Amino acid sequence: MNVEATSALKACAPADYKSDVKPVWCPGCGDYSVLLAMQKAFAELGTPPEKIALITGIGCSSRIASYTTCYGFHGVHGRALALGTGVKIARPDLTVVVAGGDGDGFSIGGNHFMHACRRNPDLTYIVMDNQVYGMTKGQPSPTTDPEWQSALAPGGTGIRPFHPLVIALASGANFVARCFSGDPNGTAQTLVEAIRHPGFSFVQILSPCVTFRPEQKEWRKVVHPAPVEATDDPARAARRIMSDDNFNIGILYRGSRPPYRPKQSETRIAVADLEREFTT
Repeated sequence: MNVEATSALKACAPADYKSDVKPVWCPGCGDYSVLLAMQKAFAELGTPPEKIALITGIGCSSRIASYTTCYGFHGVHGRALALGTGVKIARPDLTVVVAGGDGDGFSIGGNHFMHACRRNPDLTYIVMDNQVYGMTKGQPSPTTDPEWQSALAPGGTGIRPFHPLVIALASGANFVARCFSGDPNGTAQTLVEAIRHPGFSFVQILSPCVTFRPEQKEWRKVVHPAPVEATDDPARAARRIMSDDNFNIGILYRGSRPPYRPKQSETRIAVADLEREFTT
């Protein structure tokens, strides 16, 4: 977080970030716990809701901004990171959090993902990964196992899945971690660290889809803390993640690259002048 945001800290409770909008996720969806973890993290940070911008894309998980009292923007498919980067550049005083799902972030948004890692803006990207497109009724996503079958993919895709942590690390993300929605307290602590860490922070959260991937309820039995501590050496982190079983939970990498902070122009343009450009 930057100095301006830090100076605005105050005592907050998770309930301060809970809106009056009732979530419409399926009963048992892992995203409920992600929402709780996010609210706990914001409360621990002490950043008031009006100092947080929560930018989302398309999909079940991207509804999450509506369920908080923070400023939110529901973007179009795959473009949440572009929007979030723009917000952070225009308003560096805000804590910017971008949230979405594996389909939104790694398919149509995959190019934005890689270049946001490379550009290293000071924001946090949370991806709730359930390895399926829930809103399109069971379509395989980039992280779906090649042999998983559904009515929309009989016989499976036969395509090697996308590895988000590998891509994030190779593309230059400054903080890389994986969490499990069934551990909201641990997830909240990781989110606190991610938001506090300068630069682009990427947090993959395994969040089961109980409707289209009911077998993911077993994730609770197989997730486990990573056997090694986080490192600041990208080469060491790369070796560790390439032997990962996809269920290691914890922080993989903390980098030290300076965040992307372009020079702010002192030029001010009146809204009326901008409107005139579109009418002439």
